[in-house]
Amino acid sequence: MSPRALRGPAAVTAVVASALAAGLLAAPQSATAAEIRIHDIQGSTRISPFAGKQVSEVPGTVTAIRAFGSSRGFWFQDPHPDRDRATSEAIFVYTGSTTPSVAVGDAVRVSGTVSEYYPGGADAGLQSVTELTKATWTVESSGNALPAAYALTPSTVPDRYAPDASGGSSGDSGNSGNIEGLRLRPNSYALDRYESLEGMRVSVKDAPVVGPTSQYNELWVTAEPGHARTARGGALYSSYRDPNAGRVKVASLIPFAQRPFPVADVGDRLTGTTAGPLDYDNFGGYGIQATALGELAAGNLARETTRKQKADELAIATYNVENLSPKTAQAKFDRLASGLVDNLASPDIVALEEVQDDNGPTNDAVTTAGATLKKLTDAIKAAGGPAYEWRQIDPADDQDGGQPGGNIRVAFLFNPERVSFTDVAGGNATTAVRVTDDGGKAGLSASPGRIDPENPVWKDSRKPLAGQFSFRGRPVFVIANHFNSKGGDQGLDSRFQPPARSSETQRTGQAEAVNAFVKKLLAVDPQSRVVVAGDLNDYQFSPALADLTGGGVLTDLVTGDPKDERYGYVYNGNSQVLDHILTSHAVRRPDYDIVHINAEFADQSSDHDPQIARVKP
Repeated sequence: MSPRALRGPAAVTAVVASALAAGLLAAPQSATAAEIRIHDIQGSTRISPFAGKQVSEVPGTVTAIRAFGSSRGFWFQDPHPDRDRATSEAIFVYTGSTTPSVAVGDAVRVSGTVSEYYPGGADAGLQSVTELTKATWTVESSGNALPAAYALTPSTVPDRYAPDASGGSSGDSGNSGNIEGLRLRPNSYALDRYESLEGMRVSVKDAPVVGPTSQYNELWVTAEPGHARTARGGALYSSYRDPNAGRVKVASLIPFAQRPFPVADVGDRLTGTTAGPLDYDNFGGYGIQATALGELAAGNLARETTRKQKADELAIATYNVENLSPKTAQAKFDRLASGLVDNLASPDIVALEEVQDDNGPTNDAVTTAGATLKKLTDAIKAAGGPAYEWRQIDPADDQDGGQPGGNIRVAFLFNPERVSFTDVAGGNATTAVRVTDDGGKAGLSASPGRIDPENPVWKDSRKPLAGQFSFRGRPVFVIANHFNSKGGDQGLDSRFQPPARSSETQRTGQAEAVNAFVKKLLAVDPQSRVVVAGDLNDYQFSPALADLTGGGVLTDLVTGDPKDERYGYVYNGNSQVLDHILTSHAVRRPDYDIVHINAEFADQSSDHDPQIARVKP
């Protein structure tokens, strides 16, 4: 159990109270227990028909125990199922911080209150978990056989992910409806299939790993090995219409001393059978709490190395270095440096994201980042790389979002032996850079300069940094970006379908602002060489990228890659695009490469893969 998911009785009480107030639960009252079985409690929708009621003497067999953390309890399952595929035959008995006095294989009768627990709170928008709380039980016999695990396979997990309760298009990000009242259709939708198995023993066999082991001892597998795979074995997320229905998280109920959790990369497999009760939490949705773990078979995925740029090629990279500050361990600086020198072949220009100030997350008035950038460039030189210089603008304190106190910003590194920076004074945190016209030659009023920093679209978000470079006598404009995150969006597994992407509004505004700036450069000189790079926190098929490329002023280079190579970030088992490099049409013959060195691996120097474009301005 991840420490992220721990909860206490107070949290449960608060969620139940919220649900009661919202009319999702009935006030507690007694129910005649003799004829009530687990499938009656679970019902054929996501909310139990007995929610808020007390039930008595519910029979079943204990299948698994969570004996650690503050969310302890046990799952028990009825060995005599009904014939309704929509009704789960198992349920979790929540005992708080007390380890329950039962053993796997015990035949029990349980009495308690039926509760709907919303991981993360009712306002998080996720689905609920039907539980028994304030429970008592009697053990009637021990050593009983467990019900067979339901096999998750391509034939049992529907390709369609969720019903659409919006009343409109399944791609509508703002018109979401609650699916809780809909009867489950487990043969039609993956989310309905999983909900119909809530708490039951399920299994996957010879499961490919599509999300690496995290610091919380969790990984992701797919029950659909043949569906939408990347070139390196992941699950490709290439459309809102296809969230990869077979993805399932795997955690473990097995004591670590007895069976250490496997440290897996994408492309590995869990051979044999992985089985346990199907749980649901607010860190990825449905997952197997494994009582049996398959053996790890290594796929031996290699970290990629890109080629070195030719003499007449300008190599421009982007790399999210994930909250980098002088307080970061030296080992991370060394690994980032090695990645830039060895795996990226020492790019001429690097757009960095998530560069923190000189004392990192200490929340004070410090906003400078010279110490952070010096420590990185020193590490690069020690790794055999060039003596990079840097340019950046200190943000106003606590105005650009990110980790509190960290003052993350974007910055440029550049190799002065290969490219020069055109310094123009006047750039600061709040002054907007303007496009200048010198006899039909475009320039910047400040270099580096921030694009439209007072525009509300940049509230609590990083402001883009524009810089003018010169390569072989030709000006090149590079814009480094880090758009606002997806925080606040409803999850793919939300009870609201389609899930609302509320953060999208701000990103589309940000994309429009950058697009407008690029258009101003091109209005002065249609042959302006412009490169827009960075962590845009959105997909190549998103409205934000449509707005950023609007009018045909920019080409998103990832769209020219083979489809199965379009990813550089792995989230909840989905390999996806968040980082981008885009070019204006005057940037000739771009050679683009996402260099996979982080996202697919349990051992990471950042959660993002860097990417690079070699161009001939």
